[in-house]
Amino acid sequence: MSSPLRVFYGGSFDPVHNGHLAIARAARDALHAEVALVPARDPPHKDATHADSDQRAQLLALAIDGERGLRVDTRELHRAGPSYTFDTLTELRAEAGASAPLAWLVGADSLLQLHTWHRWRELFDLAHIVAVQRPGAEVDAARLREQAPQVLAQINGRWLPPDALADGPAGGFVLLPLAELRPESSTELRRRIAAGEPWREWVPAAVAARIDSLHLYRNPAVILPAFPSSDRP
Repeated sequence: MSSPLRVFYGGSFDPVHNGHLAIARAARDALHAEVALVPARDPPHKDATHADSDQRAQLLALAIDGERGLRVDTRELHRAGPSYTFDTLTELRAEAGASAPLAWLVGADSLLQLHTWHRWRELFDLAHIVAVQRPGAEVDAARLREQAPQVLAQINGRWLPPDALADGPAGGFVLLPLAELRPESSTELRRRIAAGEPWREWVPAAVAARIDSLHLYRNPAVILPAFPSSDRP
């Protein structure tokens, strides 16, 4: 009997918001797979996170509480050094075995920067890559050719329909559309919290309550420019 597809969605989740959840749900439903959200301890392409590892993991757990097919995987929080996706997938592959289908989920913006990730070409030896694109920010072959030709060269010949990912352990590429435009970003969410502007509708109620109780993201001095929260190596 073949193993079911397992999907992993990495990011700093600083903090998690409804846009992250929309991406995770879209992948869960389109791929008929469990999705594990993997918070990074030390995202190499970003400044220091604004909430610590335990706090971000708490917020993630609250955000997905009761959600079918979503869970939190904290392995990167317990590993010293930069949170490289290559290292995480190497570990997951060793656990799952050579034949189990694994997929790594990214936002379409991250796909355009995939060539900057640590040992990025080898990711396809370890898992399938699934990119979720937002309405109005479509990523097609023409955009990849213009902005990330190295990535296009790597995924040419790897494009698969979503249902085909479970048929092999790694090496495929799927582009999933997100049904609705999502306005959320962690950078803007932190800015709104610090500025005292409306923000609670961007997160689940339990997450908003925990942010309030822990007084997170209140200091404007730490609201720094950052890549979109799904971008990570």
